Amino acid sequence: MAEESHRTPREETTLERADRNFGELLQELRIIQTGVQILFAFLLTLAFTARFPTLDTAQRAMYITTLLLAVLAAALFTAPAALHRTLFQRGAKPEIVRVSSRLAGAGMSVLMLALTGSVLLVVDVVLGRVEGVIAGSATLLVCGALWGLLPQLVGWHAARIEARAALEVDTGSGPDAAGGGPVADR
Repeated sequence: MAEESHRTPREETTLERADRNFGELLQELRIIQTGVQILFAFLLTLAFTARFPTLDTAQRAMYITTLLLAVLAAALFTAPAALHRTLFQRGAKPEIVRVSSRLAGAGMSVLMLALTGSVLLVVDVVLGRVEGVIAGSATLLVCGALWGLLPQLVGWHAARIEARAALEVDTGSGPDAAGGGPVADR
């Protein structure tokens, strides 16, 4: 049980940190899950519209692929709850958090493809194939930038600020020299 008493920079035990991280992950998944449910419901209703029989083979393939991607995203985003429920009170919380975080990351990747496919399909049907490919590509780029590149840039910037603050504390200069600086989120 020595690991349980190990304290992090936030002054929490390993299990307290796992509990906090799992709570934060569940909050993120609640937000994402609503969007996935709306996307999935939209895709399900398309097959029952009057215009659906007029879709060409490529559009039907886009539809089926996008529908299956939405199902996979929903499965990946709900898997952490099933994992937690199955392993509840078995002392596996840190492992549950680690695996659930990976499932959520995979779900984000699949959701990005499902959103891209949805935009591609709708714009293809409404405006044409070239316009659909352009809109789908733009969707992929925007999601990739916001969900992949932006977090990397923010992390890089935060690391630079933390390193600069640590240097100022070490050298006794700067406003954080007395130890009153910000605590990094971990």
